[in-house]
Amino acid sequence: MTRKSHRRPIIGIPCDVKMLGPHPFHAVGEKYIAAVDGGAGCQPVLLPVPRATAGEPFDSSAKLDEIFALCDGIFLTGSHSNVHPEHYGGTPPREGVLIDRQRDALTLALIRECVARAVPLFVVCRGFQEMNVAFGGTLHQHLQEMPGEPGFAPRFDHRENKDDPLEAQYGPAHEVTLEAGGAFEKLLGTRTICVNSLHGQGIDRLADGLAAEGRAPDGTVEAVRVKEAKAFALGVQWHPEWKYWENDVSQKLFGAFGDAVRRKALETSSIPA
Repeated sequence: MTRKSHRRPIIGIPCDVKMLGPHPFHAVGEKYIAAVDGGAGCQPVLLPVPRATAGEPFDSSAKLDEIFALCDGIFLTGSHSNVHPEHYGGTPPREGVLIDRQRDALTLALIRECVARAVPLFVVCRGFQEMNVAFGGTLHQHLQEMPGEPGFAPRFDHRENKDDPLEAQYGPAHEVTLEAGGAFEKLLGTRTICVNSLHGQGIDRLADGLAAEGRAPDGTVEAVRVKEAKAFALGVQWHPEWKYWENDVSQKLFGAFGDAVRRKALETSSIPA
């Protein structure tokens, strides 16, 4: 018996845990779901992050087996919350900074296991930062306060103006120069792209297992790939999901991700259950 091959491949999207009134809800922004559905051409499935049973630790290994039995690829979204700095030896978060320990408990292990199992993985914004932390890198918690990188333009503020309308917040913000001969240049067919910018945190020390594929004018790492990955494993700091159908770069990224997921689904469907 084999897995059904007539269905669309499934991309799992881990949820954020958000408080709506007095109750926690598991949620994923509609723009991310739409980009997986329309941009990657796959079936999005939201992955809740259950709390540990009272008095017992969260069993990520059992959860991961269930996820990979269902999903052909994984997409990690942006979020208003940040990776807890305890995961990379950072100072405690400032008052008012949102964290999501439940998401951290799943996604950091999920990233590493995707690569180990050759499951296609695409990550953006918070997911991009999670990828760096998952492989041993560190983050700037307040990027705009950091000194500039040697040999680059002065540091600038990568955050959006929250008083602007969404069209302005997600509008073109700065260029990214892609690595010559790298995976992104080959995929996108150019060395320079223009991206939006809506993040207050960013990569400090790049994880040894990652390769920087693109940088902003101030040296901030904006695109990475997992060096030893046997399947699609790319990440970007910007938001390609925003109106992906209007952006050639976004269409190519989600299209390539979807193609990788379809190849994985075909491979899996040929393996007897």
